[in-house]
Amino acid sequence: MSKARAVLIAGLIPLALSLAACASPSPSPTGTTGTTAGTTPTASAVATAKDLSSITVKGDVGATPTVTFAKPFYVGETMVKVLKAGTGRKVPANGIVKINYYGVNGRDGTVFDESFSGGTPAEFAIDQVITGFKTGLLGQQVGSRILIGIPGKDGYDANGGSSDGSIQTGDTILFVVDILDTSYEVASGTAVTPKEGLPTVTFADGKPTITIPDADPPATLQVQTLITGDGAKLTSSSTVLVKYTGVSWKTKEVVEENWTTGETSALSSLISGWQQGLPGQTVGSRVLLVIPPGLAYPTGRRAPKVEAGDTLVYVIDILYAAG
Repeated sequence: MSKARAVLIAGLIPLALSLAACASPSPSPTGTTGTTAGTTPTASAVATAKDLSSITVKGDVGATPTVTFAKPFYVGETMVKVLKAGTGRKVPANGIVKINYYGVNGRDGTVFDESFSGGTPAEFAIDQVITGFKTGLLGQQVGSRILIGIPGKDGYDANGGSSDGSIQTGDTILFVVDILDTSYEVASGTAVTPKEGLPTVTFADGKPTITIPDADPPATLQVQTLITGDGAKLTSSSTVLVKYTGVSWKTKEVVEENWTTGETSALSSLISGWQQGLPGQTVGSRVLLVIPPGLAYPTGRRAPKVEAGDTLVYVIDILYAAG
């Protein structure tokens, strides 16, 4: 697929919710820093709440919320309250979300991190955040505003709190989250009838099978949309989350695939056939690329093995894009 494999890099994440260690001294849902032990009363010494009903959240979706509650506030398990139900896609496991968030410490009511005032939402992989934040987001729908209560065991206890001491061992943390967008699990949209003579694609058990015709490969790049999604258009500077399978035209065997968790890469880091064939496609689409050797691996590749001069055929689900 790529000359250099990549994960969603910190440069893509404008705020504290990055895949890399948080660069800011303030804590965020990544939970990647911290050594300070708690010195104030914790959940073991104060009654834990059975739900989040005693917390009041005011403000419209999209605006900075106001959060009020009796302090200290503790929960024993991660809890979620939907403040406004959205109607969009559900946040999937192993996916990416785009959100605004507002984090408050249940012990003293201090705001320790938020994205609303900066004007730039956060984007991050759901499997790279603290357990409670992931639990709270999974299955929630785009357009929703939710309140998440996270006990220390699902937050920062493993790190001894946050490095600046604003979150201590045992603290419950509260997040108000506006879910702005999330990745697709598979392509979804309007089916397109492909032109004749191209490889055919069928699906079974959630994975594609590419059938190569008994003919010489085309000499030029072939781009065939199989499903047209309704998401944003890709550009040459996009970073994309995709699932894909690649097959050799010559051997008719799979040379590479990632249809389980998907893979995130900057489009500019991929082989030329992808760089030329994917810009202009929309998120949610399924695309067939037939790539001549000059736009793939003209001299071949050792692993996974591609012979010199081989044409490659890819089916690609475009699940998310940023940039």
